[in-house]
Amino acid sequence: MKVERCMKQAFAIIGKEGSTQEGDGFIQRLWKEANSHFHEVAELAQRDSNGMIVGIWGAMSDFSHSFRPWEDGFSKGLYLAGVECPMDSKAPEGWTKWVIPGYEYVYTENDGHDTFSRMIAYLKENQLNLAGAAHEFTCPKTGKEYLYFPIKRL
Repeated sequence: MKVERCMKQAFAIIGKEGSTQEGDGFIQRLWKEANSHFHEVAELAQRDSNGMIVGIWGAMSDFSHSFRPWEDGFSKGLYLAGVECPMDSKAPEGWTKWVIPGYEYVYTENDGHDTFSRMIAYLKENQLNLAGAAHEFTCPKTGKEYLYFPIKRL
């Protein structure tokens, strides 16, 4: 597993919010809803100089919206399935905007069902502490998914 580090300043995501309290499969349902209504937020998406969307995020937070890790062994919390947007964007009706604080992250490609647990083990082995909730990032250019773990708030 290749682990890299990066710094990312605070950024905004507009998406569909759900909770583990909605039961199994809630994340898949959120993505289905977000994707089927993407046209409602497409013009808000942050884009690079070539017009490419810069990021698709599955952001996570504790129930207080404080961006702390999910509770009870990472089994209970909130999830936002969405797209990175400019900070001043306003979420249309039916959508939710989160502003993720700036962090230093360690991240790796999500290459299997055990990637999250392997990264938690990596953090322990390297004496790194989670400074917030982990996030899923899909790179629009490659289609690859990564898991981002915040280790220091900026």
